[in-house]
Amino acid sequence: MAAVGAPARGQTNEQSLTAAPMATWQTDGIVWTVAYARGVVYVGGEFGTVRPPGAEPGEDEVARENFAAFDATTGALLPCTHSFSGFGNAVRALKVSPDGKRLYVGGSFGEVDDTKVYSAVALNTADCSLRKDFHPGASATVRAIETTGNTVYLGGDFTRISNQTRNRIAAFTPSGELLPFKADVDLGVSALLAAPDQGKLIVGGDFHNVNGRAEQALVALNPSTGATVTSFPHWLPQRSSVKTLARDETNFYLGADGKGVGIFDGRIAGRLSDGRMVWKDTCLGATQSVLVYNGILYSGSHAHYCGLTPGGFPDGPRRHFLAQSVRDKRILHWFPNTNEGLGEGVGPRSIVMAGGILWAGGEFTTVNGKPQQGLTRFGTGGRGSAPEAAPRLTAKSSGTGKVTLTWRAAWDRDDAELTYRIYRDGALVTSIKKESVEWDRPDMTYTDSVTAGSRHSYTISVSDGVNTLPKSPAVETTALAAQQPAGDL
Repeated sequence: MAAVGAPARGQTNEQSLTAAPMATWQTDGIVWTVAYARGVVYVGGEFGTVRPPGAEPGEDEVARENFAAFDATTGALLPCTHSFSGFGNAVRALKVSPDGKRLYVGGSFGEVDDTKVYSAVALNTADCSLRKDFHPGASATVRAIETTGNTVYLGGDFTRISNQTRNRIAAFTPSGELLPFKADVDLGVSALLAAPDQGKLIVGGDFHNVNGRAEQALVALNPSTGATVTSFPHWLPQRSSVKTLARDETNFYLGADGKGVGIFDGRIAGRLSDGRMVWKDTCLGATQSVLVYNGILYSGSHAHYCGLTPGGFPDGPRRHFLAQSVRDKRILHWFPNTNEGLGEGVGPRSIVMAGGILWAGGEFTTVNGKPQQGLTRFGTGGRGSAPEAAPRLTAKSSGTGKVTLTWRAAWDRDDAELTYRIYRDGALVTSIKKESVEWDRPDMTYTDSVTAGSRHSYTISVSDGVNTLPKSPAVETTALAAQQPAGDL
């Protein structure tokens, strides 16, 4: 029987991205947020410089204070730059307007270049200029931004904004005029998702009460008034908060962060139309960001246990990226990874899809075990990730003219099925296919028939169909002759 979480046949190639990271610029600190518009990826966080792919800390650094922009296709650093400083000295949220013409920036900062501001501004994407009409002053950190054609929503820790009382959430016109929208949220807002087609603004965060009623970490509000329109009782335990929201045409998806051992940390899918739950996974390991692409829910977290979720894994090492089928929550075979990195040691903090390339930012300092700080990206082209843990053969004469070869299956970050080729004296003897995952690498065997008493040298190689690892070191053995007792030779 396969171990818990072994991938089901037919599910192994559902995802479209490879797990091999593309060459990407790096930061010298934490990336909290990434956004995409018109061929440009914008990055915000807590950093002072960026450096080229492969550069070590302190090498070839370019000044970028908490904000940078990159060509979404080539990854090149762009001249679009502003210094976000003062207050908490951090950019926490980026969101592009539906027409792509404006980039809204939130966080905890007091200046943009030499302009006094309070934690929220807007830029023109055409020339990267700071807009003069959107400078709402927030009393505390802005952590989430959402936009529609005529409204910009801000969420965070503030209780006053634009000199008016607004408890953790507010709405503005695109030109910065405060709207009558008002909701009373008792604790911080971390995620906003507009569903104007359903007459809803979905709100996630650390809160327990909204508009005088118990609403644990998730609520849907009227996008014009702020009145509660949908509650989600029993979706989340009291010590679980919502960090991220995404949607497709019919569903919305949330990522949770639990406080304490065993508190829900995973993902939930709900129907936009009526707010009914579609599915809920059982993973542990705080989820920080989710996005939907081609029917796949990608997420950044530090998941360490998904044993009761289809395709999931037993408790063990943290896996910082996951891909799941939006249909049935099955975890698909896509396992790029980072380390915990800086700060709170979470790893990835924000992901965005930019022209078929997934960009991820966070606290990490390695990707797939190699140095890479703050940023990384994954695409659909290239050779993908090569198999890990090359197999090593043992050989044992197992009968007259018989040699049994044994090895442990390898694993691959983006291919479940691998091909093993066995060579006798340099010539291919057989080719065997087998599915495996990092946490379930079964022992494999092959029995070769040769002339009794003959001596041979065996090697093995493993391939994912594109990448083939070098052959293993050779092992030699002599097949038993007739009348000879079986055993190691």
